[in-house]
Amino acid sequence: MAQTNASKKLINTVERCVDECLEGLVAVNPGLRLLEGHRVVVRSDIEEFVKSGKVTLVCGGGSGHEPAHAGYVGPGMLSAAVAGAVFTSPPPHSILAAIRTVGKNNQAGVLVIIKNYTGDRLNFGLAVERAKAEGIKVDMVVVGEDCALTSTDKTAGRRGLCGTVFIHKIAGSLAEEGRSLEEIAVIVKDAVDSMGTIGLSLAPCSVPGSGPSFKLEQDEMELGLGIHGEAGVKRLKLTNVQTAISTMLDHMTNQATKTHLELAKGDAVGVIVNNLGGTSILELNIAAKEAISYLENKGLTVDRVYCGSFMTALEMAGISLTVLKLNEVLRDCLDSPTVAPGWSKPMLPKGQRLRATPIPLKTTESSHGDKIDVSVEETVDKDYGNLLFDIIQNVCKSLISSENRLNMLDTQAGDGDCGTTVTRGAQAILKKLGDKSSPGLPVTNPYSLTLALATIVETDMGGSSGALYSLFLTSAALCLQSKISSSSWIQALNNGITAIQRYGGAEPGDRTMLDALYGASEVLNDKNRSSLSNVELLRQAVQAAEKGAEDTAKMAAKAGRASYVNPDNLTQPDPGATAVAVWFKAILDQLV
Repeated sequence: MAQTNASKKLINTVERCVDECLEGLVAVNPGLRLLEGHRVVVRSDIEEFVKSGKVTLVCGGGSGHEPAHAGYVGPGMLSAAVAGAVFTSPPPHSILAAIRTVGKNNQAGVLVIIKNYTGDRLNFGLAVERAKAEGIKVDMVVVGEDCALTSTDKTAGRRGLCGTVFIHKIAGSLAEEGRSLEEIAVIVKDAVDSMGTIGLSLAPCSVPGSGPSFKLEQDEMELGLGIHGEAGVKRLKLTNVQTAISTMLDHMTNQATKTHLELAKGDAVGVIVNNLGGTSILELNIAAKEAISYLENKGLTVDRVYCGSFMTALEMAGISLTVLKLNEVLRDCLDSPTVAPGWSKPMLPKGQRLRATPIPLKTTESSHGDKIDVSVEETVDKDYGNLLFDIIQNVCKSLISSENRLNMLDTQAGDGDCGTTVTRGAQAILKKLGDKSSPGLPVTNPYSLTLALATIVETDMGGSSGALYSLFLTSAALCLQSKISSSSWIQALNNGITAIQRYGGAEPGDRTMLDALYGASEVLNDKNRSSLSNVELLRQAVQAAEKGAEDTAKMAAKAGRASYVNPDNLTQPDPGATAVAVWFKAILDQLV
């Protein structure tokens, strides 16, 4: 039974979580195999590869950094990886077993790649010495590229971080080429000296069976921490990602520190924007954009950018940045093919060798409703156009004044932003509408006017509400292309409702905006009311819309986000239906 204060994990047992992680990896990727009796993953063609006379590569370390290290086993990268318990160096006997598996009878030799942590140096070092004593040709590279430390005095040295993955890829490519052990060791050691990494955490991680490894307040972030939750160089107040990236790279290149990375204008670099485990892809891509911008503004050529989860710290929220100075050899190594499951490479345009941020494709027409043609043919006179102007203006003002009420209703079933969403659309329409003496919308052509409104709400209102209203207005416009009459507007309403039903999937009675629209439509289409004046007919339609909206409080939600909410929590009218009642009432108020 896990400790009661332990963080939540999707595991079976703490004791076997590492073993089951590796079992899952090889089950998903049958090109990998487990070494019986050890937490060692090897490429399934290892016997054939050893016979090829090429250098084999072994790496490893504590678990919890997935996809490192076993995720980088495969053709073009590592031959074997050894896993320890979470955040714990693997035992020497398992490391030796891995070296024997890939190095026995291999005259080309074995290169062992580790991160600069005391436990890894001791345990892998012991296994390497035992392998040498058995006659296996073996060398070891220790990666320590951490740029967070301000000094290396009286410390264990620079920590090995995500830059280790670059070394895996470079060494793997050189081995596939058939380079000698000595050549590979020289090239990768030079690469280690040509790169730097720095991390930034927003929230801690937790080892299975335990609570968080450290604490950060909601408004704090930590610069320069290690991948096991080791303390960083400083705690900072939470800021935007642009400032955060600048802070990280400023520290990485700060010549006042002994661990800084020396970069010069004109240098070509490769960059890893690494997820420490709990960072969304949305955040990673923004961070990548800012890192590229920072480096290019410093006069560097950013040839390769790798963005994703390469070396994590369980579920730690945050990122690390690795910068590697590139030459042709290293660039070729990064580009060489591999099927190792943990490695992912950027997508370059066909036939293009170097990365460059592409400019957006230009479209042939505006997609933002910012060029609305108001010089279209008039299909109604100016007085009618002025009336439409006043109606639109009053509808928008009424929706804006209802923002708080609609937001309150939306807290039961949605994000609490329905009022904000329709207000955003209403404000955009008012801005386009302009002044009655020179309106910015074609108010004397209801067809063009309705299409213009559809474009505005689609782009400025956004979300599902923007899409639904744009559908509604676009379909309604089809009935307003020629002579305009009261029946044209009723048919336009019918068309709009049909479109919402067709594409939105809702029906009357599902607790949506349709319940207000449908109630009004039934009144307007009732032949028994044909003797009523237009204003009186509209008044009764408004009453029906308001009743339809109020009745949604007693309906079970069968469509939209509210359908996922416990029905017992839905005691207020649907905000979308209420918004419909608001704008219907605003139309009536302008006509009486």
